[in-house]
Amino acid sequence: MATPSEEMNTKLTWRRFEDGDSEWGSFTDKIFVADESYKCPTYIHKTPPCQGSCPSGEDIRGWLAVVRGQEKPASDMSMGEYAFRRSTDANPFPSMMGRVCPAPCQDGCNRNEVEDFVGINSVEQWIGDNALENNYQFIAGESSGKKIAIIGGGPAGMSGAYQLRRKGHAVTIFESQPELGGMMRYGIPNYRIPRDKLAGEIQRIIDMGDVEVKCGVRVGEDVTIEALEKDYDAILWAVGCWTGRGLFLDEWEGTPNCVSGVAFLKAFNEGRMKVTADKVVCVGGGDTSIDVVSVARRLGHIEHTNPTDRPELVVNDGFVAHDTAMTAAAQGAEVTLTSLFPKNNMTAAEHEVHDALHEGVTILGEVMPVGIEKDKDGRATALIVAKCTMDGGRPSPIEGTEQRLEADLIVAAIGQGGDLTGLETLDNGRGLIDSNKFYQVPDKEKHFVAGDIIRPHLLTTAIGQASIAADTIDEFLKQEEHKKRPKVDVHHFNLDKKLEEAGLSPEQFDAKAGDQRGTSDANYAVHNYEDRSYAEIIPHDELFLGHFEHTPRVKRREEVPSSEEVLGHFQERLIGLTQEQAAEESGRCMSCGMCFECDNCVIFCPQDAVFRVNKKQSTTGRYVDTDYDRCIGCHICSDVCPTGYIKMGLGE
Repeated sequence: MATPSEEMNTKLTWRRFEDGDSEWGSFTDKIFVADESYKCPTYIHKTPPCQGSCPSGEDIRGWLAVVRGQEKPASDMSMGEYAFRRSTDANPFPSMMGRVCPAPCQDGCNRNEVEDFVGINSVEQWIGDNALENNYQFIAGESSGKKIAIIGGGPAGMSGAYQLRRKGHAVTIFESQPELGGMMRYGIPNYRIPRDKLAGEIQRIIDMGDVEVKCGVRVGEDVTIEALEKDYDAILWAVGCWTGRGLFLDEWEGTPNCVSGVAFLKAFNEGRMKVTADKVVCVGGGDTSIDVVSVARRLGHIEHTNPTDRPELVVNDGFVAHDTAMTAAAQGAEVTLTSLFPKNNMTAAEHEVHDALHEGVTILGEVMPVGIEKDKDGRATALIVAKCTMDGGRPSPIEGTEQRLEADLIVAAIGQGGDLTGLETLDNGRGLIDSNKFYQVPDKEKHFVAGDIIRPHLLTTAIGQASIAADTIDEFLKQEEHKKRPKVDVHHFNLDKKLEEAGLSPEQFDAKAGDQRGTSDANYAVHNYEDRSYAEIIPHDELFLGHFEHTPRVKRREEVPSSEEVLGHFQERLIGLTQEQAAEESGRCMSCGMCFECDNCVIFCPQDAVFRVNKKQSTTGRYVDTDYDRCIGCHICSDVCPTGYIKMGLGE
């Protein structure tokens, strides 16, 4: 009799061993047999896959443990502030990233093997919003006397400024736009990134002191590279990619109502574009294209448009703006999004695609543009698309499947490029800047780079690159050799720092005290602990998944307007979790690669060899210990460890 699907979704059946198993499946397992092995448990820290999947390398497992109350703050610091400190060690924008990051961490989450990923983004949003409400501030390092020029005030530039100030270096930010924020301000709509919270997270970096800001200044035109090299000890290029790619069609160039997604969103976010066209067709499939079509649905169009009010003029001319009164006459716009891939394989976040459909956007998957129809004035009147197949990443049209999509405005959201006008000596020939693995510009002393200008990618990628670049700049200024970056290059949990924070640092080693081999009783080293986080990411098959009960995700509430309500709807869609909800959702984290104090090893050890560390000596990563006089190497503790923290080692 088949198991009902409802029961399959709520009752877990995962087992480590199947009925009839009586032999170990590998030679490695066979040598760890009870009464025949001297192997005993070793507590091994590995990187969880959420963190390994995060381009900015956040200690996600760590701050989830703090929010759920398992890891305690130092001294009298509140839980919220401690979680904020742990989160922002890698990323100074938790409120922003909690809202708009497509969350590759959640795709990597091992909890997907149980029922559903942990809502990492939603908890991060709570951490960021709570920090703004409580006015938590960053702390700058002791002044080094060095001064760095940062070119670009977007996520990479601001993150670089933050990390460099933590190291004590003064910074000057040169930003060509009127305000800081980069693509967070000019590329993402305000109903996804609330401008008051963006301003708060930017201001917190400026408030660290010794952060000079020069907006409306374009390096390469208003300031020369030579002047920067003379006045600053190092230069970090974080200029981003502000030019959008056009469609690869002959008719695209010179057609006035064919515009890029980057320019379209910039015109909207600057407040210049109040309405769009009657029929808008966007070519894309990624997050930028979703933003374009969602904005177009919200703006709508007006019935009688003067030639000077056409949206493409506002998009293409930074000085032209719509009258605010136009919004009162706005009517709904017919908006279509085309993608090379099926809806379920588009690169945009799944919930963003769902929201766009709910808002009345038509999405055509597995089609490619093959032509543009124009009228006698040279304006586009329709985009011609055809069904396509993908071969080696390249689309090929299927003959006879052409379709005409009427359009008053065609938007290309298929990628971005850099604009290095005046900075040609840095251009690698593709409108980008080359970088080595340390984010240093090859063969250019004092020059470093981070963000989209290396290769357009995610906001969190730019933030992670800036953090590594700040390390490299710091080593450069100190005239130190660049340290080899670890295989798993993230912001790791450090047990030594945790012990120091808890007042439990090991004693000083005395080399003259005689033979001190073995650390079972000695307190000059961390007993029975190995840190492999710099080299290994722990997979789900090293966990005891049977420990975890089916626990539905605590989801953020979304207020997504329907197709009838979307016109003029610019309220935020994501409603953040409460503190109680954030703690509950954090409790679903399986703490992969780190003990979360479940006591399974203590309870199931048949020899009472595994025991809890004395409370006065206990902290995260130091909760259990082993009495090797009792241990027989049965590895039951390893079998029942939910997090994969216990491995059989030591001995012969």
